[in-house]
Amino acid sequence: MPDHRYFARFGAGNQALLIAVALISAVVTACVGGAHDTSIDLTTTARTPGERAVVVSHRGGGISAPENTLPAVTAALAAGFDYVEVDVALTADRQPVLMHDPEVDRTTDGHGALTDLTLAEVRTLDAGSWFDPHFAGTRVPTLDEFLDVLEVSGQRALVELKGPWDEASVSSFAAEVMARGLDRRVAVSSFDAETLMFARDAAASIQRFAIMKAFPGHVVRVAKEVGARGIIVGRRAVIKHPEIVDQLQAAGVRVVVYTLNTDAQWHAVTALGVDGIVTDDPGTLSEWQEGARARG
Repeated sequence: MPDHRYFARFGAGNQALLIAVALISAVVTACVGGAHDTSIDLTTTARTPGERAVVVSHRGGGISAPENTLPAVTAALAAGFDYVEVDVALTADRQPVLMHDPEVDRTTDGHGALTDLTLAEVRTLDAGSWFDPHFAGTRVPTLDEFLDVLEVSGQRALVELKGPWDEASVSSFAAEVMARGLDRRVAVSSFDAETLMFARDAAASIQRFAIMKAFPGHVVRVAKEVGARGIIVGRRAVIKHPEIVDQLQAAGVRVVVYTLNTDAQWHAVTALGVDGIVTDDPGTLSEWQEGARARG
């Protein structure tokens, strides 16, 4: 059992239309010679300084649609970003839904802690009007709904399990991923060490990423103890200790930085050879990286 001090704990209508577009796109791609995956897998070869980093679309792509909703997810998938990232948390009756905050107030018309609401109660909430009236009636998605959309897309996802999860809930999550054959396309992340170890035991083929606010001492050992394929860490930690990027990559551990939204931030970390960047603006990041590559 690793020392938990190392972590912080590691230191409606429009919705249906977007889903339909994603489904049709996936079918057409499959029919025309098979799916062609142009995205980059975070878990393969490490990047080098200046090389294109993996683009991770934060909270489903919250700049274009309400965060952690199916419209946001389907927009990100349709755009072809390397990974779509979502947050999954548990309701009062231990049902997994897409939600970032402990409370539902900011992103729905409801009030109170998610852990005090049942799935049935959460499903009555409007998760779109706060963002734009066009998205009125958008519901908080379940994990199953998200995985179904991801499955037909042929693309990859990074799923953060919010807060500590018990072993049964992690096992159920892993079973849903495995049942759809998504274990090679879904990576799981968490701030909580025990949650990651439950994920390792439930399905070793699902890659795991430890989220950290800062680099702990003996960071390579910490990552190895929880069986993490990579870490997701704040930008300041990477800028302050750039040498640790090389140490982690030399040990086979990938380095992803969150949440960067300006070209100055992107330049600073790609110059260090980080493997991935989590961003609220994946479209602009993708264009920026293409421009940087064209400039040499």
